[in-house]
Amino acid sequence: MTKVLLTGCHGQLGQELLARVPAGVTLVPTGRSDLDLADSAACRAAVLDHRPDWVLNAGAYTAVDKAESEPDLAHAVNAGAPEAFAAALSECGGRLLQVSTDFVFNGEQGTPYTPDQPLQPLGVYGASKAAGEVAIFHQLPAHQICLLRTSWVYGPVGKNFCLTMLRLHSNKAAAGEALAVVADQVGCPTATHTLANACWAAIQSQTSGVLHWSDAGAASWYDFAVAIGELGAAQGLLKRPAEVRPIATSDYPTPAQRPAYSLLDCRASRISLGLDPLHWRTALAEVIARVPPS
Repeated sequence: MTKVLLTGCHGQLGQELLARVPAGVTLVPTGRSDLDLADSAACRAAVLDHRPDWVLNAGAYTAVDKAESEPDLAHAVNAGAPEAFAAALSECGGRLLQVSTDFVFNGEQGTPYTPDQPLQPLGVYGASKAAGEVAIFHQLPAHQICLLRTSWVYGPVGKNFCLTMLRLHSNKAAAGEALAVVADQVGCPTATHTLANACWAAIQSQTSGVLHWSDAGAASWYDFAVAIGELGAAQGLLKRPAEVRPIATSDYPTPAQRPAYSLLDCRASRISLGLDPLHWRTALAEVIARVPPS
């Protein structure tokens, strides 16, 4: 049996990981009430107490804009916790699967980012995740680390762009108003069920190194919002979708700057994990089919 200490078990990814635990895995799930990721000492103690074969760190501080006003908390959770896990694992011999983000890149190059490219985050959230990446490689040898970067994560539960857009489509359509969504930021949505499969595949195959995982294809937030409306209506979650109007990033200022282009090159990771890519729109249809009617 492989013993896995999971963080963030109540989050959108954590719930999907719980639902997809493979045979042969003994899971120790922890949520915020069990393990405060801002408490490095508690993170270290959890590893030394449970002595897992793997720590699957799916918990994170993900409030991108709020992080600009809470940098200390963002860094404690996104950098301090993985560093503490890695330091403890260096003593007891387990491995770390650290989930990271496309926001560690600046989005300026216009071609998909490969796993070996330098980190150039734009805001506090990205900087805190980048600091976590650097910290774990200072604490552990590479063969004990699987760093898995992903992008635009959403699922049928939790707080995410898909569920927000379903609500806004309903409200705006009822009011006869258009929904304005940024069209000049490009990346790829990633469904929690495909991401969970990638995490478990990495653990089962004992994969190490830096991986990139997203669903296939490319989209702007505008494209994503249009598809959510279409598929939400087809599934009966919406009476009708709202009109979606494309706007520029400059028309929708936010506290945090976001990368304009953050596609991840996942080719090598798909081969390593033995997983076929699923187009983001296909994955979206599968997620929307699982969203309970409001």
